[in-house]
Parts: sequence; C-alpha cells; structure tokens
Amino acid sequence: MADTREIYNQAMNKGDDAAWDHDWKTAISAYARAVQTVPDDPRAHTSLGLALLQAKRFEDSLKVYQRAHQLSPDDPVPLEKSADVLERMGRLREAAQQYVSVADIYLAQRDLDKAIGNWERATRLTPGLLQIHLRLAQSYERIGQKKSAIREYLTLAFNFRAGGDLPKAKQAVERALRLDPINPQALNTKQALESGGDVFTPKNEENDRDLDNLGERKSGFEAGQNNAQTSDADPRGPIGEATELALSDLAEFLLNNDLTGPMLQAIQAIELQKAGDHAGAITLFRTAEAGGVRHPALAMSLGSMYVADGNWQAALDPLNKARNSNTYASGAVHGLGQAYYGLGNQREAASHLLNALRLVDTGLAMTPDEAAQIEAVYKVLSDSLFNLAESDLARMNVRFSGWLGNPDWKRRIVDSRRDLQETLSSEGVTGLAQAVSEGGDKVTTMVGNVDRYMKQHLYVLAIDEAFHAIEIAPTYLPVHLRIAQILMEEGSIQPAITKYNMVANSFLARNETARAAEILNEVISIAPTDTNLRSSLIALLEKEERWPEVLDQYIHLADAHYQLTDFEQARTTYQEAMRLAQRVNADAGKRAEIMHRIADIDLSRLDLRQALRTYEQIRTISPNDERARRALIDLNYRLNNGVEAIKELDGLLRVYAQGKRGDLIVSLLEEFVTRMPTDMALRSRLAAVYRQVKRIPDAVRQLDALGELQLNAGLLPDACATIKQIVVLQPNDSTAYRELLSQLNCP
Repeated sequence: MADTREIYNQAMNKGDDAAWDHDWKTAISAYARAVQTVPDDPRAHTSLGLALLQAKRFEDSLKVYQRAHQLSPDDPVPLEKSADVLERMGRLREAAQQYVSVADIYLAQRDLDKAIGNWERATRLTPGLLQIHLRLAQSYERIGQKKSAIREYLTLAFNFRAGGDLPKAKQAVERALRLDPINPQALNTKQALESGGDVFTPKNEENDRDLDNLGERKSGFEAGQNNAQTSDADPRGPIGEATELALSDLAEFLLNNDLTGPMLQAIQAIELQKAGDHAGAITLFRTAEAGGVRHPALAMSLGSMYVADGNWQAALDPLNKARNSNTYASGAVHGLGQAYYGLGNQREAASHLLNALRLVDTGLAMTPDEAAQIEAVYKVLSDSLFNLAESDLARMNVRFSGWLGNPDWKRRIVDSRRDLQETLSSEGVTGLAQAVSEGGDKVTTMVGNVDRYMKQHLYVLAIDEAFHAIEIAPTYLPVHLRIAQILMEEGSIQPAITKYNMVANSFLARNETARAAEILNEVISIAPTDTNLRSSLIALLEKEERWPEVLDQYIHLADAHYQLTDFEQARTTYQEAMRLAQRVNADAGKRAEIMHRIADIDLSRLDLRQALRTYEQIRTISPNDERARRALIDLNYRLNNGVEAIKELDGLLRVYAQGKRGDLIVSLLEEFVTRMPTDMALRSRLAAVYRQVKRIPDAVRQLDALGELQLNAGLLPDACATIKQIVVLQPNDSTAYRELLSQLNCP
C-alpha cells in the first residue's frame, strides 16, 4: 500500500510540475501513470482530462472526464469540463444538456450563482430550452436581479408565441411586468401579443447585473414607490380578488337571463354589497337564492360578506359551495381558513390557509412541470405542519394570513413558499415551526440579508446582521448555522467548529437526530481529524442503530488517529470496527478493508509476525484478495520462511489461473525471480510457465540457471532431471547438454 501511494504521489507531482510548465506531453504521461497506479482516484482522472484537453486530444479528454464523473458523481467539475470539451467539439446539444446536469449538482449544493452560470451556457448553446429559461427567470427573481429575470420571461414569451401557445406567452409577459410595470420591452411585447404583431427576443445586455445592483442601492423611499407600482393585487388577498370576480360574473349571468323577481333582488344585492351594506345584501341574496337563483358566484359573494362581518359559522356553507368552482377556489379556501381561525379550529384553519397558498402558487405556474413541482412541495409542507402542536399552528396561521393579506401577496407567496421549502429541507419540522412563528417575517428577511452579505464576502455585515437576528429569535438555529459558516469563511476554524457542535447538540435536544447527524458530518468534512466530533457522531448513529454508517465512522475515526500518528489508538479503533463488522455481518470486502488498515499499522511498527497473522486473517476472509496474498509472500521471505512463501505464491498463482489471468502469472514469477535469483523453487515454476506458453528459449534459460543452482548446492539428481528437461525442449545446443549428462553420469 505504501509503495503504491508513493508511486501515485510521485506521478501526480511530476504531472503537476509539467502542467505548470505547460509541458502537456509529460503531464499526460505522468497523470496516466497515476491513474494506472490508483485507478479509482477522481483527482488523477480530472488532472489527466485537463492535460488531454490542453493538448487538444478532445475525444480522449472527454472519456477521462466521464470516468472522473463516474468516480465522483457529486463533484461538478468533471461534468463541467466534459461539457466544455463537447462544446469545443461542436456537439452543442450534448454540451447544453451536460451544462444543465452540472447546474443541478450546483443547485443541490446550494450554489445558485454557479447553477445560473451553467444554465446560461446551456441556453446560449441551444436556444429554446423553455424549462431552463423558466428556472433562470425564477432564480434571477429570487436573488433580486430584476432585469435579468425580465429578459428571461420575455425570452419565454417569444418562444411560447413561436410555438403557438399565446396564453403562455401572455402569462410570461405578465410575470415580467409584475417585476417592472413600466419596462419598455415588456410593454411592447404585451402590445404585440394583443394586436397580433411581431414579438422579438429581448436584448441580452451585459450590464444587467450591474444595473440590478444599482437598483438594490436605491433609497427605501424609492423602493417603496416601486413596490406600490407593482402591487395591483386586491389587498384583501385571494378572497378579495375572488369576490370582485364573483360580483362581475354574477351580474353578467343575471343580465343574460329574464329579470324575474329573484333575479332583480340579486342585482339589488350586488349593488348593496358594493356599497358596503352587507346586512341588506345578505338578506336579498338569501331571498333570491330561495327563489331559485343558483350560481357559485352568489355563494362566493355571500361567504365573503360573512367573513368580513366575522360571522364565521355562517360563512362555512356558502364558501364550501364556492370552492367547487375553479374560478373562485383560492378565494373560497382563503375565506374558509379565516373562518376556521375565527372559530378557534387551528388545524382546519392551517389546512385551508396552506391550501389557499397552494392554489395561488400553482395558478402562477407557467408549465405543467412547474405546477407539479410546486404541488410536491406543498404536499411535504402539509404533511409536516400537522405534526405540530396547536400553539405552533396558531402562530403559523397568523403568518399564513399575513402572507395572503399582504398588498403584494401574489409575489410574496412565491418567495414565502421557497423560504418554507428551504427551511424544511435544512432545519426539519421544528425549524419550520420556528421559521413561521419565531420572529416572523423580520427574522426571515434578516436571514436573507445574511445570505446576501455572505455571497458578497461582506462577512462583518453578515455576522452583525446575524447577531441582530439572534436578539429577536435567540433559539432560531438557521441563524446560528450561518454564524458558524461565517466564522469558517473568516478562517476562525475552532470557534466555527464549536458553534457547529452547539447547533448539532441543539438538534439532538429536540430529538432531531437526522439533522444533528447532517451537521456533524458537515463539520467533520471541515475538520476530518477531530476525533471528538467523530465519537459524537458514532454515539448518535449507534442510538439510531444505523450500523452501516456506524461502521464507516469507526473506520474514519481510526483513520483520523492514524493521521495524528496515534498508531496504538488507531489499531484499537480498527479492531473495534472489526468486531462491529462481524456483529452486523458486514460483507467480506468491508472486513478485509479494515484488516488491511490494521496490517498497515503492523508493518509501520515493523511487527512483521503480527502483520503476517493479520494478512492470514484477510486471506481467510477474502481468499481472492491479491494484495493480502502478495503481502504474505513478501513477509514469509522477509522472515526467512521460504517454504511458506512458496505455498502462498502457489495460492496466488491458483487465484490468477482461476481468473484466466496468465499475464499476471508470468509477471509475478518474473518479479520474484528478479528479486530472489537463487530461489530454485521460483526458477522451476517460471520455467514451467514459459514452457506452457511456448516461450521455449526463456524456459531453457530458466532451466539452465536452475540446473547450475542445483549443482552448486550438490543436488546432483535434481540437476540431472533439470538437464533432461532442457534436452527434451531441443535447444540449438542440445548436444552440449547431452555431453553434460554423460559427464555427470546421470542415469
């Protein structure tokens, strides 16, 4: 193992030096040697791929990068490089798809900037990727780059129009205008769609981001003005919007029918409702309904007035009727949520308010795929929320009502859902409860500020904002996590580790062991040799009886002790891992892996006999383990036990023979004959193999050397037998060998 690692390191260092000097031919040779030495090492493959790319050997570079991606699928670099190679080769569609896959990896790592960069490359190479343009638009909108978001929405509008989907094109333009109601390109595109004129792709201004950043620096007064301009939604939320639509629909329905007495009463009720006379309107609506007027719009109008008047119980029946109409569903469900909250039924209120959020959110979706993704998020949110206590649900309902009743509710609902989704993913159910109850929107906004400062590397501002958030919500763990991340970015490693530990222990106290384990894993990736962290993680995983992970962590803990040169503790920990592996019936490969590490320690301490016993255990566990059998041959020779060495050699030769690996049989014997030229057993076996593969001259040379060794050792009968074998092979000088037989008086 040590020899292999040394060869690998030498090859990589040589390759790095050559790459620095732009000597790509030497770099390729060195990195290829490293790959041959450690075939499963992703770094060697990535380095070789780069050298091949620089040498313009694109096909070879692509193959190597693809192999590197297989070895390390969570590393975006090999995939990103392979996309670059495909682009250079002119395979643009494949390159675009590859860039999309790279973006997905970065997105999973929460690196939105790099995800956006790869989406942009994909759309540059292959125009018309609607789903990617949509994701770009949403991402730009999320990070506040309005001009870039508008450009993507207008690109979508152009593509939808080109594909004959006029409603989707108009919807895309509306999304753009929601961001900037006076944007000239968006207004022109809207007019063109309405009049049947030509729609053009938007200009891709290179300074979009700079303009967006300038916009972010506007004064609060100017920002407030912009928000006021973009807020064209009914300030009462979905119920208000549905009510206005219902009154209009009901009036149209009535005027298209014969105006009988009940119809006239309904028209009078509409006027009274608009004038704010709810009591009079309700009475007339009820009379008209009893007289035979039936329409979902009438039920919606009645229900909304009951809600406005606080008559919660009376509101339930008409709103349940109205919710069956897709036109009024979001408004009716919003009203039901308010009614159940007023009745003190927090669980039903939460169900309906969350459903109202869902209906609005999916209604804003531009594609079926986007709607399906949003539905999936709300399904998870719904399942998670109702595991919470009534008091937590009550606080959530206040927040949900605030989101639905905000003057800018249509835009805010999308952002709020994304925040909930991220919080649930990273902090679990308890964190979700905190996010919507502790500190309210203020803390959520402050966390967003912290994230923005961190991306801009403004760590002083970031940590200052984080501490302000803690003053408002001292137990909100996402803020504490961000402080740990800031400390890490600033190079304060130990304080960061301490902070991470505190967060992990807090999750443990909440009995959220899975999240605690994630945090500990994250810290361990930063401080892999911190044995205390490893021990904490092992204890946590043992508590949950996650034995495969416990076993891996024991191995990592022992590795850490080994790196810290505490060989005794490392060996003890490996032995603990071995006992666990036997107890949980781990596969033979895993057990052999542990024993190899123990053997490495024995060798490093020059305890050859103990190492011999360890490798014998490995051979028992895994009979085909080539590395263990080679080690046994070496150790027996080093301990002057040639007979046992040959036995182990024969065992390894059988393994090679069963695997039909004749080339390895020859190379192994040649290697050992070179190392121990006076070993007669080795010479004899190599000669027999040469003879079997028809390499007669090589076989004669080995037999000749063997016979000489036998004569020098006084083994005349053995020497005679060896010379007779040579004669049978009929070499060119066979007469000399026959004369030698006569001189030796061989029978």
